[in-house]
Amino acid sequence: MDHSGHGMTMDLPPFTLGRGLAWSADPFFLVACLVGLGLYAWGVVRLRRRGDAWPVGRTISYVIGVLTIMLVMCTGLNDYGMVMFSVHMVQHMIISMLSPILILLGAPVTLALRALPTTGKGRKGPRELLLMLLHSRYMRIITHPAFTIPLFIASLYALYFTPLFDFLMGSKAGHLAMMVHFLAVGIVFFWPIIGVDPGPQRPGYLMRMLELFAGMPFHAFFGIALMMASEPMVSTFKNPSASLGIDALSDQTAAGGIAWAFSEVPSVLVLLALLFQWYRSEQRQARRSDRAADRDGDKELEAYNAYLASLNARGR
Repeated sequence: MDHSGHGMTMDLPPFTLGRGLAWSADPFFLVACLVGLGLYAWGVVRLRRRGDAWPVGRTISYVIGVLTIMLVMCTGLNDYGMVMFSVHMVQHMIISMLSPILILLGAPVTLALRALPTTGKGRKGPRELLLMLLHSRYMRIITHPAFTIPLFIASLYALYFTPLFDFLMGSKAGHLAMMVHFLAVGIVFFWPIIGVDPGPQRPGYLMRMLELFAGMPFHAFFGIALMMASEPMVSTFKNPSASLGIDALSDQTAAGGIAWAFSEVPSVLVLLALLFQWYRSEQRQARRSDRAADRDGDKELEAYNAYLASLNARGR
């Protein structure tokens, strides 16, 4: 690996599915993903052992979400993402937009609150600390649209179009920090929009849709800017290794196309999830209204029968 120039160059063979996906795990993400899967499995098993149900769909969504992180960070894709703009953009889009949505649809916070044991009075265990965090002022700030939407947008423009990106790409530690940032930004952006887990921000369904569509167009504009550029815009990928057999500008155009096309994926996925939640909410509200009407109807019937009985008594 050569640290000369603005970026890092690696003597890699041309990208193929057979050789490119060789196991090359990032230790941090590998350990974090395995711990996340283990804790989630512990929570599900704990609920099942005490007779509580947990939706299979949530488990599948969470597992797939974690596996997508492992795909882009714990395989050869991570190595190619250091030297190819297009592969890096695949990493960015998946880890910031697809993985957070799938993980949040798995409702890990709800699972933790249901699985963690409660402590006695005057003591604070993991469950109590989690509740304190969820209701803290800090969480209200970082999940507010006035914070999440600008952060979501700045993660693109303020990073890629400034020297900060080249600085972070100059080392594996910087690259790791950037990917952790992408994942965290995606989670705080989509958390209040999806609304499966409890949180300080619980806007209505229409407001969630507006928040979603407020951020997505900027991803499309970013992709179009990369595609229309007449020269490489990011120094890190200006001089790709000859062994890759790629042209820097063509690779950048491909990266822009990925960013532009991928902006539609989370929009459709989250919109479908919101419409399904809205439908279920309306169904629950209708059932509650029916039960209330049934109870009120019984009271009215009892009152009417009492009235008839009183008339009958007067007649006698």
